[in-house]
Amino acid sequence: MKVVYPAVFHEEDGGWWVEFPDLPGCSTQGGTESEAYCNAVEAMELFLQDDYEVRTLPAPSAAEKVAHDEGDFVSLVCGNFAAPQKAVKKTLTIPAWLNTEAERAKINFSQVLQEAICKKLGVQA
Repeated sequence: MKVVYPAVFHEEDGGWWVEFPDLPGCSTQGGTESEAYCNAVEAMELFLQDDYEVRTLPAPSAAEKVAHDEGDFVSLVCGNFAAPQKAVKKTLTIPAWLNTEAERAKINFSQVLQEAICKKLGVQA
């Protein structure tokens, strides 16, 4: 799923360093503004992957409300959040006629259930 967080870009000694106010401890750097942005995407994705699940992701601040010093700027950084992929087994019951039709159609029950739950929750897998 896509995530977007504001980041503060600081120019220093001919390079850039980046911090995420909503993600304490998440920071990176780059020799150029472009390199710093690319590194910021990677840093954010790795940081979130190590410490969070979908339900515990911090709410992102509005970019225009993020405090920063003169000469710095705030940019939204967009990346992918890959929720931990540990699978759990679920037992379910459906009518026999529906099971027969689904098996004839070669429907993947796990995939359909995952898609339905994501739709119901309004999230993307």
